[in-house]
Amino acid sequence: MRSEFIGLDVTVLSAPYSGVSGRVVDETKNTFTVSSAGTERTVPKPGNEFRFTYGGENMDIKGTEIQHRPEDRIKKVR
Repeated sequence: MRSEFIGLDVTVLSAPYSGVSGRVVDETKNTFTVSSAGTERTVPKPGNEFRFTYGGENMDIKGTEIQHRPEDRIKKVR
């Protein structure tokens, strides 16, 4: 959870955003912007669960666990 999420493949597991998948192109404290087939969708972190593909492995992470500014993540997650 300390790594950069921008550039990783992601699938949203929670409704109503379930089925949204693609590559993370931007991240804020409360949202991810996911690009898929030329379309960008903004998905809120709180209340959603995400499946990231990192190093050939899938990681399921709840959005509330990573609800920090990207630049502060390294300081907060231990």
